[in-house]
Amino acid sequence: MNKQSVTDILKQSIIMEHRGKALYEQVAAQTGNDDVRKIFNVMAEEEQTHIDFLQKQLAHYNKQGSFDNNELEKAPDGEAIANTILDEKMVKDISGSGFEAAAISAAIDMENKSVEVYANRAAETDDPNEKELFEWLANWEKGHHKLLIDMNEQLTEKIWYDNNFWPF
Repeated sequence: MNKQSVTDILKQSIIMEHRGKALYEQVAAQTGNDDVRKIFNVMAEEEQTHIDFLQKQLAHYNKQGSFDNNELEKAPDGEAIANTILDEKMVKDISGSGFEAAAISAAIDMENKSVEVYANRAAETDDPNEKELFEWLANWEKGHHKLLIDMNEQLTEKIWYDNNFWPF
């Protein structure tokens, strides 16, 4: 793998993380639901952690021609999202066809893309440090994706009940 393709994927990753952070900050700023605000603020903070981490990796790679394993070992484990609780009140307060629901749907697509890019890069590389880096990122984004999918499923069920879509 040549140096240019590695730096390109790191730059693309940084841009993806900036876009995710911007979306999550916008949702947090515009929602009227404190629980949704908390979830999206945590997700924005995690995206900033990814940005910082990736920028350090890019700088190290440009200088040394390799990844910094020490940074990966120091990286947080992404438990903040995993520990977020989706409760019935939060789902009840979100309109299934409103802003928050649309933002959740858009965020699912964005997280899917991130997981795909990171997982593909991990599969393509022969460098074990790069593989570890992108597997770690893919797994963290999978945590975001799972939370968003869970929220979306609960909202969908709410819409079905509210609109009598159930067959019984």
